[in-house]
Amino acid sequence: MGCSDYIVRMQEPQRFMEAFETVVHKGNVRRSDRKIIFLPYDEEYNEEYDVDLPSLVFSMKGSAYVPNILMIENNNNNVSNVSECKIFDLITHQFVGPDEESHIPKYLDRWDSCSQEFENRANLFPNDMTNLYGKTLKVSCFTYKPYVLLDVDTAIEPKGRDGVEIRIVEELCRWMNCTVEIVREDVEQWGDIYPNETGGIGVLGSVVEDRADVAITALYSWYQEWRVMDFSVPFVRTAITCIAPAPRLLSSWEMPLMPFSWYMWAAVAFTYFYASIGILTAQGFATTSYPFLKSFGMMIGQSQYQNIASNSWKIRSVTGWLLIAGLILSSAYGAGLASTFTVPKYEPSIDTVQDIVDRDMEWGATHDAWIFSLTLSTEPLIKQLVNQFRIYSFDKLKEKSFTRSMAYSIEKLPAGNFAIGEYITQEAMLDMMLMLEDFYYEQCVVMMRKSSPYTEKVSQLVGRLHQSGLLLAWETQIALKHLNYKVQVEVRLSRSKNDVGTTKPLNFNNVVGVFIVYAIGLMVSTVTFVSELYVYHRGMTKRQFEFKYD
Repeated sequence: MGCSDYIVRMQEPQRFMEAFETVVHKGNVRRSDRKIIFLPYDEEYNEEYDVDLPSLVFSMKGSAYVPNILMIENNNNNVSNVSECKIFDLITHQFVGPDEESHIPKYLDRWDSCSQEFENRANLFPNDMTNLYGKTLKVSCFTYKPYVLLDVDTAIEPKGRDGVEIRIVEELCRWMNCTVEIVREDVEQWGDIYPNETGGIGVLGSVVEDRADVAITALYSWYQEWRVMDFSVPFVRTAITCIAPAPRLLSSWEMPLMPFSWYMWAAVAFTYFYASIGILTAQGFATTSYPFLKSFGMMIGQSQYQNIASNSWKIRSVTGWLLIAGLILSSAYGAGLASTFTVPKYEPSIDTVQDIVDRDMEWGATHDAWIFSLTLSTEPLIKQLVNQFRIYSFDKLKEKSFTRSMAYSIEKLPAGNFAIGEYITQEAMLDMMLMLEDFYYEQCVVMMRKSSPYTEKVSQLVGRLHQSGLLLAWETQIALKHLNYKVQVEVRLSRSKNDVGTTKPLNFNNVVGVFIVYAIGLMVSTVTFVSELYVYHRGMTKRQFEFKYD
């Protein structure tokens, strides 16, 4: 339904308004300044037609959202007028002012067909949305800092509410002379729209079902919602990311393994077995010389007895290269181990979407609105990210924030602040860190019903606020006034926190890994020694038994 204006001539104009209301919701064309003119169906006044058409049409639901409706009626005097002149009354609806009076017909002017002039020369479309005379503007929202704050102490805010979007709405009504009425959706929060697009719950559903004129509270440019609602121009560009468990110092038992990477350890193991097999081959596969033990001893710099090299050039060449390799490896390992004790080593941090997917770490919030922008993606990485999203209650999220078991979605705002759920406390942030990569970014908008008369005015106001810089100023003011400043600082500085603390001498916890290796060596050697004694004594007993009976 792409026409901007309509001229209707029907015997039952109310049928047009019913069809108009249906097509407005099903079509994709949005116009907030449509004009509808109803012409009289009969040229002669039908005195038997006693229905009050203006009251009937103006009281319909669709008329409440079209400010510019003009109905032209035959004047009653046309019946007794013997001349050819016809007089027509021009009527509109009140629209502005108290809600109970908005549907009342309002006489505007009269037009004479003979003089071709208007009697009062009045404005035929007076409802231009510049002055609503206190008309109620129903705003659907819930508390979500810093966008919307309800139940604020009246000693701080006389109206008991504040927030960036609340200030936008208040400024809109100050400009248009309307009255703000809050429609609270604290339970369902953002809510959702039913699949048949005829209703919904929460903030979104309140506009679809016309329980509210305007919906706010961090609403993004979601495609599914655009199909059934009007969007204003964006007023905030926000980036969505997560705060994830911060990397901790590696356990001390891992320190002996830290000097080399896993690939380097694999190369060392290959060198050890290759050299051992080389010595074994050079000695004619004589296992009595213990080639594996000798290779291990040379690799760790252990001195060998004089016959190790023998007179064979094969054994001397293998031994020589192995001693050189052992010297290099021992020196490199010692330097790496010293560096490990000097510079603390941390677990790998969670910085990107790939990191959070690779670790299969769940992330979540109190509502699935955080993934509305991702659900239509066909990328495997994003689809896996969506699958890892979880919805928990406020108390459950607060409890899990101390378990290092999940990440929490937050918003980066233009003025450098963060929109963080209050289930994240300062104590929990001490063990969390802001991710480097953003999941996605979105444009925050104000949502209204399709072809809402408020759309154009809201967009004009947002443009002026951008031009003046007030949106950034409001964000900063509200952050300083209402947000938890300590949590904001913890998030902002989470990547620069120093967990090393003051310099202190090594203690047992720093070298427990070395002692673990030492303890394992003692146990293995003890078991081996006892096993050798057992095998030896068993062999001696067997030989003595055989000698006795021989």
